[in-house]
Amino acid sequence: MTGGGAPSIWRRWWLWPPAAVLVVLAVWPLVETWLTNADDQRLVDLDVYRTGGQMLLEGRPVYDFFTPAPQLLPFTYPPVAALLAVPLAWMSWETAQWVWTAGVFAALAVTVGFAFRQVNRNPLVFAFLMVACAYLMPIRDQVRFGQVDILLVALCLADCVAKRPWWPRGFLIGLATAVKLTPGVFLIYLLVTRQWKTFWMAAFSTAAFTLMPFAVIPRDAVDFWFRALLDPERLGANAATTNQSMRGMLIRLYLPEWLTSVLWLALVAVVAWYGFRYARHAFERLDTMTAVALTGLMAVLLSPVAWIHHLAWVVVVFGALVGDGRDVVRLRVAVGVWLFYVVPIPWWGVAIKAAEIPVVSPVIGKIVQNAFGLGAIALVWLLGVWLPKRRQIL
Repeated sequence: MTGGGAPSIWRRWWLWPPAAVLVVLAVWPLVETWLTNADDQRLVDLDVYRTGGQMLLEGRPVYDFFTPAPQLLPFTYPPVAALLAVPLAWMSWETAQWVWTAGVFAALAVTVGFAFRQVNRNPLVFAFLMVACAYLMPIRDQVRFGQVDILLVALCLADCVAKRPWWPRGFLIGLATAVKLTPGVFLIYLLVTRQWKTFWMAAFSTAAFTLMPFAVIPRDAVDFWFRALLDPERLGANAATTNQSMRGMLIRLYLPEWLTSVLWLALVAVVAWYGFRYARHAFERLDTMTAVALTGLMAVLLSPVAWIHHLAWVVVVFGALVGDGRDVVRLRVAVGVWLFYVVPIPWWGVAIKAAEIPVVSPVIGKIVQNAFGLGAIALVWLLGVWLPKRRQIL
């Protein structure tokens, strides 16, 4: 960790062992639940990554395979992700599960370290924040599915807020963008904030990691960019409750397809305009954490598909709201945001719709079903409008 809180937190080195024990004990029920789940329900996305690496080792097409029933999941990431997954294929399935889960919590620790660095002055506070963030639903889903999102959050956050990075700033954003595309919103952020040197490094890194597979695995690279990427059904049922992007919410209205597309493009334009504008203003106020949180929300809201685990950016939002921890009102709002994303509200909406109560079920149920996506839109306002006004009051 870097930043203002680093020296004091490391002076209390003797508190780190008990803090680590507290974190392990607190998150163990979460880990045990998903790593002892039925084999065909366990870390299903990790199985996709690992199988992609296996396909490369065996010389088979990466984008033609599906994981075994009942999941039947294809590899949906750019080809560089398959190359990076090869080490997972060298491991046994049991080893890969433990290694990946440990990596999820390591990435969460990096994210928490940066996002809350203004209040991370005691290892026990860090442990408390780690546990609180681990039980956010988007983070629980990282463990449940063996997802990569929190790692991408850590890469982009570190690249933006590290005081003196030992890597070329922008390199990690480029890597994250090449692996999953949606972090590409940070290229727009770097443009609108005129961080030219970082932008060019990020663009170069993105291009290098994107083009490399054309030299190493050209067949798979061509297959992804000219076939697999153009098939939206490879990502799963876009109307599913777990898709909390603006497009997902519109699809669940079951309007004519052309109208859904028009409304989505209009919303993308409006939300992007305000989101990146607020991010630029936050950057100009030297509030980089808020700027990064807003940009991360853009990665969720503007994407055609954004599953609940993509909302791992809520950790950074939580950190931006907490700030230095001295404003009681901001702390209360942060706790409210934490509670909102801890409980499975969208699934309550599904239950309300199933109850078939006149008026209530179709209207209220739909709103509740879209709660996390609507909440993300509200967070854009909260960070972009409410938070600056709160800072002015103080």
